[in-house]
Amino acid sequence: MPSTPLNIAVVGLGFMGVTHLKAWRNVPAARLHAVVDADARRLTGDLSSVGGNMGATGEKFDFSDVRGYQSLDEALKDPEIHAVDLCLPTDQHVPAATAALRAGKHVLTEKPISLDVPAAEALIREAENNGRILMAAHVLRFFPAYEKLAESLSAGSPVRSAFFRRRCAAPVWSPWLRDPSRSGGGVLDLLIHDADFCISLWGMPESVRARGYTDLPRGIDLIHADLIYPGLGPVMITGGWHHPNSYPFSMEFTVSSDAATFEWSSASADFREHGQDGEARSIPLSDHDAFTAELAYFADCVTANVQPERCPPAQSAQAVALMRQMLESRDKNGTIVTEP
Repeated sequence: MPSTPLNIAVVGLGFMGVTHLKAWRNVPAARLHAVVDADARRLTGDLSSVGGNMGATGEKFDFSDVRGYQSLDEALKDPEIHAVDLCLPTDQHVPAATAALRAGKHVLTEKPISLDVPAAEALIREAENNGRILMAAHVLRFFPAYEKLAESLSAGSPVRSAFFRRRCAAPVWSPWLRDPSRSGGGVLDLLIHDADFCISLWGMPESVRARGYTDLPRGIDLIHADLIYPGLGPVMITGGWHHPNSYPFSMEFTVSSDAATFEWSSASADFREHGQDGEARSIPLSDHDAFTAELAYFADCVTANVQPERCPPAQSAQAVALMRQMLESRDKNGTIVTEP
């Protein structure tokens, strides 16, 4: 078992790497031991030019007590690294995670866990064979509004309708995202958050029907997907990329059960419950940072040597499967696709 604090290596110092670096600062059970990036300039801690949804991050870090490596292979030879946090392009998740697990490291990998289901399943077997913790960073499960929604639905009142939307501009700061062979495309990369959250609530749907439009060279990738669950009302996931650069990011949900309708939007951050009694209530939310909560949970799992029940890799693989079904149905102009 690793000692406390847990020694972490953040691999990939792009936008998500910067996001995770800021969050690791607030995880007492872990310390930043190493950073890995092919760009030697980033290893100095000056990440001010790293791009993101709102332009350059402007972030600078003190790496004076942090080891810097320009390759993952080099970092994996460091015996003091207990776990790696992979913030790499999606097509690198599986090979990097596999190498880390075989080197005896625990692995947190950015979502999606892989680009296809067989690769995800092989990675899960690799973690099991090497006796290591593997977790995909599906941070939505740790967002206060989504935690509150899951809690509100846990009483079991029948769900009659659920609507999840997530939208943003096509990113111009990471060209690899526009290459579907590397990212899976905008719909997969973005809406897998909502697919995973639906799986956390209700498991895999019986079938999927979706329509939409994609023109990645122009920065457009859209979908409207109906997840068909026996015993539930319609469950809709919608959104995607809406032209490059300027379109603002937003996410929201509206879920109606027999007990109440629950509604939240990133635009207002107000979680509303509209009850059967005709009253509208504003429900207080935790003020914790979702990324910090996610990383702290992973660190706790590694320290206690327990599998991540809040974010199990088997469900991360299912999220990839669900997204592939949604895209297949869209490609077939709304043909119903059934789970294999």
